[in-house]
Amino acid sequence: MMKHYEKLLAKGSFSREQLIEIVGTATAANQVIYEYQKKGLIEKVKRDFYVVISMETKQPVLSRYQIGSNLFPDACITHHSAFEVFGYGSQVFYECYVATDKRFHDFEYDGVLYRHIERKPNMEVVQQGKIRVTSMEQTVVDSIRDFEKIAGIEEVIRCMMLVPGLNEQKVLECLARNNNGFLYQKCGYFFEEMQEEFHFSAKFFETCENGSSDAKRYLMKESQDNVFHKRWKLYAPVSLKGLIDKGVDAYDAMG
Repeated sequence: MMKHYEKLLAKGSFSREQLIEIVGTATAANQVIYEYQKKGLIEKVKRDFYVVISMETKQPVLSRYQIGSNLFPDACITHHSAFEVFGYGSQVFYECYVATDKRFHDFEYDGVLYRHIERKPNMEVVQQGKIRVTSMEQTVVDSIRDFEKIAGIEEVIRCMMLVPGLNEQKVLECLARNNNGFLYQKCGYFFEEMQEEFHFSAKFFETCENGSSDAKRYLMKESQDNVFHKRWKLYAPVSLKGLIDKGVDAYDAMG
């Protein structure tokens, strides 16, 4: 029964369908799953999807990000999890955000909650080692769009401040694909506030202004201390980076 282990080890994870292709029949696949689970050679991640366990470490041979991007052929890692893949997560979450057209209920495996994200058409995906992940520019735009649902504004700012640079043309391409006036407003405000970090051109901000909606909007639903930023028609903090500086000042004051 061990003859399939090396092949599965090379894959790292597999679906029941993939195992049937390897062993020939559904009956044989069920037998391998039963035997290997009993021996601790594989673990069930979710229905009909398994990860291979290392005989040396007794741990999954894949990271959470590799597992997430292997769940389905179109799956890729997004949002805060993508920042973590690139090494720019300000803190590690015990959640893994996975974009796919396939429906799945959020599930937990090995202490990590895998969360389903709707896969947007034409999102820019890159290969980082064995991980499919949204590009750095796509990750930043997605995170700005969804900060109230995922990670929160302060964590998104902290992650962005760790990013060494972005291609402004690629950011504009992400915005054009989203085609959302409010997102142009948000990104115009974010990058203007972080001009020291990203040094975007005047043309970038003009494009954001032209793409912005005419409606006056609030950056955050729950917020005091807003001022109106006329250029972006946006009620938002007087200083974006001030949101995280406050926390630092309070901490320093305690010292």
